Amino acid sequence: MDIDEFWFLIEQSARETTSKETRLKWLHERLAQRPAEEIVDFGAWMLTARRQIDTWLMWSAVRALYLDGSDDGFWYFQMWLVGLGRETFERVVRDPDTLVDVPAVRRLVVMTQKRQSWTNDDWPTFESLDYVAMSAWEQATGKGHEKLSEALRSRGFELFALPNPTDEAWELDNAEESARRLPRTHRYMRELYSRRT
Repeated sequence: MDIDEFWFLIEQSARETTSKETRLKWLHERLAQRPAEEIVDFGAWMLTARRQIDTWLMWSAVRALYLDGSDDGFWYFQMWLVGLGRETFERVVRDPDTLVDVPAVRRLVVMTQKRQSWTNDDWPTFESLDYVAMSAWEQATGKGHEKLSEALRSRGFELFALPNPTDEAWELDNAEESARRLPRTHRYMRELYSRRT
């Protein structure tokens, strides 16, 4: 499975379903029918994508938009961003300050500003997307998920259970520094919250 096929499956799963739960089922069914090596490929592409957005700058953007600030929240957000598809993902990878321009993000920010509750499908987290290769692997091979982990490690991947940013570290609670690094995001939030609710 190459990178194009990986993104095709991610995007097709969104087009063919109406909820996170049905999307996971759709992906699981298609992956479980593939050879074990392709399931490993899917897992590898997921890890590759995740590494690109596991940065302090992306984490700061998520926090500045009030999407979540916790370790777990940012970890699960990464999967949600992958789930938005290749074009959105690659644009935000190039510049985390463009996260503020993503329609799904703006919708959630406005809902928060208006004190509207998010449904489970609204939440900008998609933890279970991280496990779909594992469940497909277990069904297709009859082997435990640790064998999939071994296969990924043999390809040179390090496996983490929480964020592990590798870019320049800085204090995420420093509002001035965050505003300097993410000017569009902070300008949008100031303008939004200066309006009457």
